[in-house]
Amino acid sequence: MKNFYILSVFLGATLLMLSFGSAANAQTETYTGTVISYGSGFNTRTVTSTFTLNITGQTSNEQAQGFLGILQEGRQNDLLNAIRKQDLGRFSVGSNVGVPINVVRESTVDGKQRIFIVFERWTQFAELRGGYRSLDYPFGVIEMFIDEQTGKGEGTYIAAAKIRWNFDEKKQQYEVEVENFATYPARLVGVTRRGEKTKRVKIGS
Repeated sequence: MKNFYILSVFLGATLLMLSFGSAANAQTETYTGTVISYGSGFNTRTVTSTFTLNITGQTSNEQAQGFLGILQEGRQNDLLNAIRKQDLGRFSVGSNVGVPINVVRESTVDGKQRIFIVFERWTQFAELRGGYRSLDYPFGVIEMFIDEQTGKGEGTYIAAAKIRWNFDEKKQQYEVEVENFATYPARLVGVTRRGEKTKRVKIGS
């Protein structure tokens, strides 16, 4: 059984209003911490690794609206094709080189900095060769909450996710739905912002 995470603010109006990501004084940020990944099925082993997240840009309101429109009108593959053109930093686990992150949105929630990230995930050769169902989960998704004063926080990491525009019968409204391929998302603990934030110049919209 898969876990579903309804993230209506993923690219929607609420996050667009709260976001400061398109401002000219947006920041370059580096975060490190520990990833705790939980096994499922026949492999229930818990794996612990370190991670490094470098954010060098953010998704503008205009881009976010465009991505949401693509998801509403097409399939998740159309969204993937659109965001993979964006390089807003890099996320790496352990000694891996890491992958570019493609969508970065930031807002303030309950006095904490909320960072929401989407990227095209690692795809292993065995998946491609075997045509496994995991290929239907092409995104990586990160959500972190950081204390602005201490630069410390925690979050979740979905290593293989499916994203779709779905109608919620209970709420009677459409929302962005994120489905995790594994039983549980990984936890990001001991997250620490490294160094002082430094200003960077916004390029494009």
